[in-house]
Amino acid sequence: MYKTRSSLATKTSSRRQLIKTGIFGAVGLAGVASVPSVMATTHGAAANDIKILNNALYYEHQAIWAYGFAATKLSQSNVGKAVLAIALANQADHKEHRDTLASVITQLGGKPVNARSEYLETVKPYLEKGEGNLDSDVNIAKLALALEVDAAIAYTSEVAKLKTPALVTAGASIGSTEASHATAIRFAFKTLGVDLKVVPAAFVSADTRNSWIVRV
Repeated sequence: MYKTRSSLATKTSSRRQLIKTGIFGAVGLAGVASVPSVMATTHGAAANDIKILNNALYYEHQAIWAYGFAATKLSQSNVGKAVLAIALANQADHKEHRDTLASVITQLGGKPVNARSEYLETVKPYLEKGEGNLDSDVNIAKLALALEVDAAIAYTSEVAKLKTPALVTAGASIGSTEASHATAIRFAFKTLGVDLKVVPAAFVSADTRNSWIVRV
């Protein structure tokens, strides 16, 4: 079920790998679609930012798919319903990020990357490393947590590479959104009786990643 399709193999990596390679993760730039300074950016800056934002858009598509796919695996228990509520709220944010990113990329003269029908290959590394699974409501939540933590880490390093000031400012503000997704999931674990700190570290970074995720 989790085998990687060969046709997708050349453009697949987990968000954890993105941290290592510096590809921009899931950054949302809500509120910048009509900022005048976006339109006033230079050609060189636009080309740079289009590439970064399209990478971001690719992973927003991935996040939206992941939440939708995982939702079909949840049970109808109280725990399953609670996890679903969090998933839908987080997915709604990612959809807003997607729409805004596509709009900004278009304004900059670029072509927004299209969504794929599925991104199962990007979930597989998490399952293999025990950072979530699809076999229970709790493990699905753990998978979502790992994805959101990596999203928060990945965008942090890339937002500084944007050359349009309005995008840098707006992108930085979304860091709190990505981290809040992870915090909301950890809070849900806390309410279920799991002994953990809702905010386990002062920073969400590659160095503190292991403190944020919850393994199977």
